Amino acid sequence: MSFKVISRSFKTLSYVGSYKKIRNRPYRLYCAAVLGAGYIAHNQLKQNKADMKEVMQLKNYMAVPITPLEQLEKNPNDMKTQMELLIMRIQAEFCRALEKEEDQAWEDEKTLDDYDFDNDVYLTFPDAKFKVDRWLRKEGGGGITCVLQDGRVFEKAGVNISVVSGTLPPAAVQQMRSRGKNLQNAELPFFAAGVSAVIHPRNPMVPTIHFNYRYFEVTDKDGVQWWFGGGTDLTPYYLDEEDALHFHLTLKHACDAHDQTLYARFKKWCDDYFYIPHRGERRGIGGIFFDDIDTPDQQSAFNFVTSCAEAVIPSYIPLVQKHKDDGYGYFERQWQLLRRGRYVEFNLIYDRGTKFGLHTPEARYESILMSLPLNAKWEYMHEPKPDSAEEKLIKVLRNPKDWLHIESAARSSA
Repeated sequence: MSFKVISRSFKTLSYVGSYKKIRNRPYRLYCAAVLGAGYIAHNQLKQNKADMKEVMQLKNYMAVPITPLEQLEKNPNDMKTQMELLIMRIQAEFCRALEKEEDQAWEDEKTLDDYDFDNDVYLTFPDAKFKVDRWLRKEGGGGITCVLQDGRVFEKAGVNISVVSGTLPPAAVQQMRSRGKNLQNAELPFFAAGVSAVIHPRNPMVPTIHFNYRYFEVTDKDGVQWWFGGGTDLTPYYLDEEDALHFHLTLKHACDAHDQTLYARFKKWCDDYFYIPHRGERRGIGGIFFDDIDTPDQQSAFNFVTSCAEAVIPSYIPLVQKHKDDGYGYFERQWQLLRRGRYVEFNLIYDRGTKFGLHTPEARYESILMSLPLNAKWEYMHEPKPDSAEEKLIKVLRNPKDWLHIESAARSSA
């Protein structure tokens, strides 16, 4: 507790009637009252800071929010506002973290020719930065698409947010009904806000990461229905078990802060969702995935999504730093391109988010297809060599692994 907080608390006590009652009481009681008021004031200050956490980030966003600032300021407790400001912050923080890795890559490759010793001025040279594209849609809302291409570390990196509203067409309503949503009308007013990112690194030893966190509202004759969805998953080209442990453990910590049963449930959901039936394998080594989350209450669900989104950087950036300078050759590059082909197959054939985006009126196809890599490859009847590093990965993709031994621990305790 700071001296300023205690001082403010003392001044507050001097203006309330209750202070007169304790003024002549024992010194200990008086101190307890001061400290108690200070503690309350301190907690209130922390709560106010927490409430303003997203609003205070405005100057650091990649672009101006989609919703007018006046509207955001008037409705700070509305979940639509909270979600929009969260995804704006997550987008900016992740983009800055990726750009930092690109900046470091250029810094590491500087030579004496990069300096002008006569004028003591550092000469700039081309580097990879995010192209920021803020777009609006006539029906309502818009988005901010951030794409980095042809970097030293990242061949392509896309980090998008969308904040859209309007009327759901019948195809989208039917898709939601197929997931068990009890929606009464044929066409429904909706609001959706989410952040989505896919990172395709240049070095095959660095895994690809995908994450998406979203909030949805639909209004029908029974009122407003809302839910959250999302997840984070890892797609390596070469399996490093230490990386897998780090990634999954980071996500588990984020889940455990809210409910220790969530990680195991959402890990299985992720393994089941990112499955390519015609290949008989998963897209990657999983992570967490969930959809239609509307319990225990709206704020608790939002807090959980916030923790998961904030876990992306610590789960992934250490893996980039560990492997971005690893050696590789032509053979490893070709394997990377083949695995990217599998990534494309899943996204275009099975991914629900892609389908929903394409069904949405005035869909922005460039942003929807941002997840596709710059380069991919398909070979006829390709199979990795027995006992190779490539086959080691395929075995895990065909039989998902319990990286943190959650299931085995549960069986042994039963």
